[in-house]
Amino acid sequence: MPKFDDLSRSLAALDQDSTLIAVIELSRSSWLVGGVVPGLAREPTKKLVPDAEGLLRLLHRWRDEAAAAGRPIARICVAYEAGRDGFWLARWLRARGIECDVIHPTSVSVSREHRRAKTDRLDLGLLKRSYLGWLRGEKRHCSMVAVPSREVEDAKRPLRERDRLVGEATRLVNRIKGLLTLHGIARFDLRMATARLRALRTAEGEPLPRNTLAELLRALERLQQIRAQIAEIEAVQREQLKEAPETGVHPTIRLLARVRGVGVMTAELLVREALSRPLRDRRAVARGACPRAGRRPDPGAGVTGAPDESGNKRSEKGLAKAGNARVRRALLQLAWRFLRHQPDSALVQWFRRRTQDGRGTTKKAMIVALARKLLIALWELATTGAVPQGVHLHAVS
Repeated sequence: MPKFDDLSRSLAALDQDSTLIAVIELSRSSWLVGGVVPGLAREPTKKLVPDAEGLLRLLHRWRDEAAAAGRPIARICVAYEAGRDGFWLARWLRARGIECDVIHPTSVSVSREHRRAKTDRLDLGLLKRSYLGWLRGEKRHCSMVAVPSREVEDAKRPLRERDRLVGEATRLVNRIKGLLTLHGIARFDLRMATARLRALRTAEGEPLPRNTLAELLRALERLQQIRAQIAEIEAVQREQLKEAPETGVHPTIRLLARVRGVGVMTAELLVREALSRPLRDRRAVARGACPRAGRRPDPGAGVTGAPDESGNKRSEKGLAKAGNARVRRALLQLAWRFLRHQPDSALVQWFRRRTQDGRGTTKKAMIVALARKLLIALWELATTGAVPQGVHLHAVS
């Protein structure tokens, strides 16, 4: 049974007399670094230009100051909040023998005042207090993000690019249909649209206005280009699966893709974004908590409720949405497909029993529950090989 690191607290003992602690408030124009240096009465703060080498020199200078004060440093711990800078700095510092942790931003407690003061120096103090509590092994101060390798990060790029391209294509299709609707054209097949668009007539029997036609032609050109890029990404991903079927997470992707209704791209998204990490249990899968990162809301789906209870008040705010939004969207789409492609499965029959009243609100709530159950079932299939009851698989190709 694998043991998971609970990064909601540090498991290493903290000797504060020999540990240099630093936190960084990152921004595009500057880095604000605050430290807790043994042997120094003050807590130094330094603003740097965004430069990793300059940061390393600063840490070494503080280490030398601690040694001069009679406190030799055996351990240097650095932390910063996850954000637009990603994980490159954590990997860079770790490669140079410095412990670097990445704090999940939503796990740091802040003041609940309506208009609280917010500056980089105040944020630095919050990070410093939270990180010190985490290093001491105390729970609920903050949670850390599991730092991925460059290879793991890079493997997600095609999926995320495809996700953005699909969104752009959808927006273009809606824009084209909206422009046509302005002229009374409610139905228009976008296949072979460029050739038919010039001959199109409005509801008044007139040809499309010149500027509208030019805008539609440009939109169709962009749509064709985006669709070609999507097809290229999908072809490359399928070719990689075919060339190295037993490499890395490819066996798990191929296994999930055998489930009827689960395509190759959906299987790859679920595996790379959620199921490839050692999730602790069924609850962790659904909530979006990762055992390698304490209670942080990634990489699970966040398809659990958000109760609002106080005294006699009992209500639900809806989906917590604390997990990976890409996984959550894919699961909801997959749940609807599952109803069509797996009618004999126990999960679909459970859904049918719960929605016998035919009310739309009931189906809307229960499709989320089905998505949650489906994610857990696919996780069990990926980890133990147990096929969900009644689920049909494609033959091995």
